[in-house]
Amino acid sequence: MSRRVRPRWHGAALAVVIGGALAAGCGAPGGDAPQADATGTPISTAPACGTAPITLNAYFETGFPITKALTTEFSAQHKNVKWDIREDQFAVITQNAPRVLADDPPDLMRLPQVSELVKDNLLKNLDDYAKVFKWDQWPASQLQQMRLAPGGKTRGEGSLYAMGLNFSMTGVFYNKKLAAQIGLSAPPATLAELDDALAKAKAAGIAPIAQFNGGATGGLAFPLQNLMAAYGPAAPINDWIFQKPGATIDTPSNLQAAQHLEKWIKAGYFWKDVNAVDYATMMSRFIDGQGLFMFDGDWESGNLDKQMKGDAGFFLMPSAQDGGKLAAMSAPLTFGISSRAKNADCAAYFLNWVATDQKARDIAVEIGGSHPMGPADAYMPAVAPGTVTESTLAAGAKIGEDNGAMDFIANATGAIYAKSWTPQLQKMVAGKQTPEGLLKSVQSDYQSQVGGN
Repeated sequence: MSRRVRPRWHGAALAVVIGGALAAGCGAPGGDAPQADATGTPISTAPACGTAPITLNAYFETGFPITKALTTEFSAQHKNVKWDIREDQFAVITQNAPRVLADDPPDLMRLPQVSELVKDNLLKNLDDYAKVFKWDQWPASQLQQMRLAPGGKTRGEGSLYAMGLNFSMTGVFYNKKLAAQIGLSAPPATLAELDDALAKAKAAGIAPIAQFNGGATGGLAFPLQNLMAAYGPAAPINDWIFQKPGATIDTPSNLQAAQHLEKWIKAGYFWKDVNAVDYATMMSRFIDGQGLFMFDGDWESGNLDKQMKGDAGFFLMPSAQDGGKLAAMSAPLTFGISSRAKNADCAAYFLNWVATDQKARDIAVEIGGSHPMGPADAYMPAVAPGTVTESTLAAGAKIGEDNGAMDFIANATGAIYAKSWTPQLQKMVAGKQTPEGLLKSVQSDYQSQVGGN
C-alpha cells in the first residue's frame, strides 16, 4: 500500500470514439483493424464518455456520501456527463437487484452479491475492460472477490463481473470520551480485554455496543464475523463465501464465535431494541454518545472524523489468542455494469477514473475513509495524523500483511443475508435460536441455495 505517485490515465488519451458515437462494448487494444464485441459491432480500443451529452443511469445505496462526491467530481471534469441516480437502502437493493437489472437495467449499480446475477446473465463481463484499462495488472487480491467461474458457480476465480469504488474493511469504532470514563486509554489488544471493557461499560451505565439489527439486513452479522475472525482463520470462511465444494460455515471455531456473541446478547451489551434499530439510527445514536463500541466499516471514517472530531477511534478485532494473526471483512464496495447497459463504455471509464484519477483517490480516502482500488504504486493522499481515517488505513495495511482479508458472510448467496443470517440472528436476540442452531440453519439454507454444496 505504497503512497508513491504513479502517472494516471488522462481523459484526452482515452477519448477514442468510433463513428462519432460510443460503442456498446469493449475489446482488447492493439491491431490495425477496428475491434469488435461479441456481436461483431466495432468498438473503441479505449472506452470513454466522448464529448456528446450523455446521462449515466445509476442505482446506488443510500448513506454513502462517496458516491455523491465521486459522481459530482466526475461531471465537473467531464462536462458532457450527467447522472440520473436512484438510491435505496441496502436491504431494498438486495431484494430488488435481479428485478431491476432485468426490467429497468441501469448503466451502473451497487451490487449486493454477484453469483446469481451472473448465472442469470444480468451483469456485463468486464474482462475486455480489464485488459484495455490494465486492471489485470493491479494486485490480484483486489479483484478476486469479483471474479466468477463460468456459469457464476464459484467465486474468486474466472472472469471479472464487478469493480469496487474502494476497498472497504470492517472493525470496531469506539468513543474515546466514553472509553476514558471506564479507564480505557488504548484499544483492547486481546478479546479478553474487549470483554473486560464491555463489562465495565455495562457496570458504569454506558451502552457497551451500538449496533443495528432491524430490517431485512441486520447488523449483528458484523460482530459475529469479527468474532469468527478472532477465533479462526480467514481462508475457510472465504471458501464458504466463494462456494467452494465442501465448504461449510458450521465449524468449531465459528461455533465458538456464535457462542461468544450469544454471551454478549445475554449480558445485555446490545441495546434492548437492537432488533428494531436500522443502520441510520445506529449511526445517529453512536455519534450522539449512546454506545462505547460499534462494529462497522471504514466507509464511516470520514463521517466520524467530521461528526466526532478527535473523539472517535478504530481498531481491528483482536485475536482470541495472544499474538494471533488478525483478520477482518475486507472487500471492494462493489459495483457492476448491466449486461443491457446503454452506456457501458462510459460506466467502465468512470470505474477506471475512480481508481486512477488523483482527485478521485483523494475522495476515496477523505470521504470514503478507505483505500482506493488501483495499481499498487498509485498515488495516495496525505492523511491527517490522529484521525479515524489514519487508523483505518493503517488497519488495512495490517490485514494485508497478515493475509487476513475475508469477504462478507452476507455475500455467499443472493438470499443468504436477508433470508437466513438476519432472521436467525434476530431469533438469537429474542432467545429463540441457539449458536448451534444458527450455524446449522444458515448452512442448510446455503446448501439449498447453491444446489447442495
